[in-house]
Amino acid sequence: MSEGGDVEGRIGHAFRDKGLLKRALTHTSAATRGQSSYQRLEFLGDRVLAIVIAEMLYETYPDAEEGELARRLNALVKRETCADVARHLGFGSALRLGPGEAATGGRTKLAILADVMEAVIAAVYLDGGLDAARTLVRREWEPLMAAPTAPLRDAKTMLQEWLQGQGLPAPRYVLVDRSGPDHDPRFTIAVEMTGKDGASANGRSKREAEQAAATAVLAREGLWQAEGRTHG
Repeated sequence: MSEGGDVEGRIGHAFRDKGLLKRALTHTSAATRGQSSYQRLEFLGDRVLAIVIAEMLYETYPDAEEGELARRLNALVKRETCADVARHLGFGSALRLGPGEAATGGRTKLAILADVMEAVIAAVYLDGGLDAARTLVRREWEPLMAAPTAPLRDAKTMLQEWLQGQGLPAPRYVLVDRSGPDHDPRFTIAVEMTGKDGASANGRSKREAEQAAATAVLAREGLWQAEGRTHG
């Protein structure tokens, strides 16, 4: 069985258009004039994943307010979660990478695995429709939703509450850098605090980078464990 066939078996979807799956597994470093990368599929897959997860949360937590649903959604669609699912499905060995990217550990990079997971979801959606994509997402994400590891309060909220508890003003978030193309930007945000050392972090959006910077401070202060749980 080919690598593509292995992936089809693991995700439970046999592609009518094998080219979609090939594209979903192709990094920009391996793209050629005749074979594009997964970037456009990643864009679509991110949205398909979000709508299916939102649907699942709406059904599972009928009494939850919008804010709680949003926080649960963010935890389930974030890059780390997508990368974890991609590892579980063994996508790393099936990736099509250029020699340089392969030599620098591209098959295990969080960002690449997360992007490929979203691209595969989009490929399934385009090949089999929303029901097929929903089947894949529900099977892989329902166990994560049933036992979430992320706290219901987001990192920015926790950091502000912690500072206020010490009589300090709210943190300030400053854009340090923006890089990458318009369709795939990367932002570097620094969080600055009165009387405390700040931190900086990267993200695909300003909000993601702000949350990551706040998380870095909380983790440094022992208020946020690596797996996303607080000490109380």
